Amino acid sequence: MKFPNWSVRLPLLLALLTGNALPAADKTLIDYFRPMPLHGPLTTNAWGAANVQPRDPQNGLEDPTMKQWCYWDGQIIKGPEGKFHLFASRWDQARGHNGWFSSAAVHAVSDQAVGPYTDTGLCWPDDQKGKGHNVTALVLPDGRYAVVVSETRPGEVFVSPSLNGPWEHLGKIQVNTNAFQPRVARPSNFSVLLRPDGAFEIVPRSGVILISTNGILGPYEPQGRSVYPGVTGLPQRNLEDPVVWHSGGRYHIVVNSWSARKAFHLTSPDGIHNWTFRGLAYDPTTDFLRHTDGTVNHWNKIERPGVYLENGHVAYFTFAVLDVPKEEEKPNDNHGSKVIVVPFDGVAFDRDMEKTAAAGAPATTGEGR
Repeated sequence: MKFPNWSVRLPLLLALLTGNALPAADKTLIDYFRPMPLHGPLTTNAWGAANVQPRDPQNGLEDPTMKQWCYWDGQIIKGPEGKFHLFASRWDQARGHNGWFSSAAVHAVSDQAVGPYTDTGLCWPDDQKGKGHNVTALVLPDGRYAVVVSETRPGEVFVSPSLNGPWEHLGKIQVNTNAFQPRVARPSNFSVLLRPDGAFEIVPRSGVILISTNGILGPYEPQGRSVYPGVTGLPQRNLEDPVVWHSGGRYHIVVNSWSARKAFHLTSPDGIHNWTFRGLAYDPTTDFLRHTDGTVNHWNKIERPGVYLENGHVAYFTFAVLDVPKEEEKPNDNHGSKVIVVPFDGVAFDRDMEKTAAAGAPATTGEGR
């Protein structure tokens, strides 16, 4: 006698009895991006290649003339006054894309999460002329704000009681490398998270999980070697720009492959162990960057993802975007980079992740679209 496969049929039976739809096992993070609202008619009278035309220059943060600044990075914090504060980096566009080596950290403000953001200037103009790249920001347990930079100033933290500054240099992040190579464990090109348990977690380019129970400066303890090689299905080439967050009762990483120009989504129950591949996070060749009128933009490079959460769920992603390949972005041309803000249905995303887990659906193993 052949018995039914109840591991497959039971979720279907429960769905029929309760009237709830089955979670779509093949949906990945890219399916939860929502259209970008318009600030007015889209225009072709903006810098950028044909692949990003027409577009909305008022979304996010940019130099609309492309005569002064290229922008990169991007992390939003909502202030107590109701305004949205974006921390990013900028450099002189006359240096081309390689100007990022001399980038500086800036503060921008908007009345809306999606922008437009007004650049209010350098965060710390009197400290190495504002030098800072890979800019991110967060709220500390004592209510102060922290802006963190890496790469050009590896793992340095600035703090202020106000999102408007002034910013005080708190110090450098320390890592106890133990048996791990310092290059692998060092906090370069990273994302930092204040965990629900009060500890700080850093995920650097290498994928080594770093945990501090002694404040944002650490010292951080590596929790093992890079988690990436142990994640079945995750492409391993040229991974960088991870962003880590906690929502829906689990920890998430989105990590970008600069050579593949795609990013991938991982989850873990505790943010340290058992990272599972969940599939495609974003891909600039797809139509996921769309406006409410249906217009789609295809930025050539989409990097440095950041997340903004509302009520415990991701509501927006920020991306650093470039309209042409990096080597083609020359000084004083009509190309450049900016920060865009894209709405995300984090409520549905976390709900569906929970349904998928409850139904026992396997993790996605392909690269997605």
